[in-house]
Amino acid sequence: MSSAKSLLIRHAQIILPNGELMVGDVLTRDRQIVEVAPEISTNTATSEIDATGLTLLPGVIDPQVHFREPGLEHKEDLFTASCACAKGGVTSFLEMPNTRPLTINQEALDDKLLRASNKCLVNYGFFIGATADNLPDLLTAKPTPGIKIFMGSMHGQLLVDQDAALEAIFSQGDRLIAVHAEDQARINQRRQEFAGIHDPAIHSQIQDNEAALLATKLALKLSKKYQRRLHILHMSTAEEAELLRQDKPSWVTAEVTPQHLVLNTSAYETIGTLAQMNPPLRSPHDNEVLWQALRDGVIDFIATDHAPHTLAEKAQTYPNSPSGMPGVETSLAVMLTAAKEGKCTVAQVVHWMSKAVAVAYGIPNKGAIAPGYDADLVLVDLDTYRPVLREELLTKCGWSPFEGWNLTGWAVTTIVGGEIVYDKGKLNTAVRGQVLTFL
Repeated sequence: MSSAKSLLIRHAQIILPNGELMVGDVLTRDRQIVEVAPEISTNTATSEIDATGLTLLPGVIDPQVHFREPGLEHKEDLFTASCACAKGGVTSFLEMPNTRPLTINQEALDDKLLRASNKCLVNYGFFIGATADNLPDLLTAKPTPGIKIFMGSMHGQLLVDQDAALEAIFSQGDRLIAVHAEDQARINQRRQEFAGIHDPAIHSQIQDNEAALLATKLALKLSKKYQRRLHILHMSTAEEAELLRQDKPSWVTAEVTPQHLVLNTSAYETIGTLAQMNPPLRSPHDNEVLWQALRDGVIDFIATDHAPHTLAEKAQTYPNSPSGMPGVETSLAVMLTAAKEGKCTVAQVVHWMSKAVAVAYGIPNKGAIAPGYDADLVLVDLDTYRPVLREELLTKCGWSPFEGWNLTGWAVTTIVGGEIVYDKGKLNTAVRGQVLTFL
C-alpha cells in the first residue's frame, strides 16, 4: 500500500491565523495541512519545497468571477480561467450565472459542475441566477453559494428590477442573496440623456453613484424586512460605503474589487474602453472612502469580478463596447503591492482575500494555515517587482487593465489540495480542484 501524497514546505515566512508572521515549516497530507511548526523533523514527505525568502499565504478565494463557459468560450473557458487563477494564487472561485444557457436551474448548474470537474485546476462553486419566475429553482438548486440578483446592468431574464419580483425572492427561503446593485430605471433615463456621446468616460456618468446607491438602499431595505442574508457585490461608491457604515445589520456583507480601490475615472484617458466595467470606475474620492471602509471592516472582503472580453470586442466604439475586465491573475499582486505601499498590511490582505470569504460563504476548512485546514496555499515573493506583461497572461482574453504596472507579491508556487499546480512559471495541468461545499 503506497503512502498518501505529502508535501513539506520549509523555511517559509508563514502568515498565521492570528495575522502574526512565523518563519517555519508546513506539512500537508491527504489534501490537508497536518502540521505547522518552526521546524518539522520528518524526512518522509513525498515532495519538499525550500521556501526561504518567500511568504506563505492561504490560497485566495475569489468570490465573484465570470468564466464564460458554457456559451461564450471565445472570451474565456473554465480551463483557461483556472490556469489564470493558479498563476494568480487563486485556489478557489465562485462563478456567476450569466453564461449561455443561463445558470438558473439544477440542470444548468449540474452541467457547469461536470465541466469544472473535468477542466478546473482549482476549486469551484457556482451561483444560481434569479429571474422573475424561477423561485422554485432558487429554493432547491444545490450545491451553490447563493442566489445572484442583477438589479441592473443586465438585460433579458437575469434582469430583476421590479419591486414585486425582488420582494418575492427576499421573502422566501434563507439562502444567501448576492446583488449587483445598480438601479436600472435611472440607468435607462441617463442613457437617453447622454445618448450620442462615444467617449467611454461617459459610462461613469450614465451609471452614476446615485444609480448604485438607490439599488443598495432597496436591497438593504428588503434584507432588513425579512432578515435575509444579503451580500453586496463590487461596492463602488463612497455613498454606499457611508450608508453601510451607518446601517449594516450583522447578516449583511459587502465586497470591493481591486479595480475600484486603485483605478478611477482617469483610467479612461490612458486605456479607453479597457477601463469600462459595471459598476463603473469612480473618482479618487471614492477610492479613498472605499479603502477606509475596507480597513474599518465596513466592507468585508475582496473579489475581482473577472469578466473578460476579447480585444476586438473592447475595440468597438462606446456604447457598443462591452463592460468588464479580467482580474484573477493580478488581484493578489495588486493588493500586496498596496500593502507594501502602506495602504494596509499583508495580514489584512490575507483576511480580505481568504479567511473572510470562507466565513461569509460558509466554506469549511478554507482560508487559514493551520492543522485541519485544506492545503490550498500560495508562496509569494514580496521583495521582487515585475511588470504586468500582456504576453505573459494566461487568461484567454489576453489583456489586463494593469498592463505595465510594476507589482510585487506575485505567486511563485500555488498549491491546491496539497498538489503543486503552478511553480515558477510552469503549470501542472493534471491537477484538478474540487467542488466547494457551503454550510
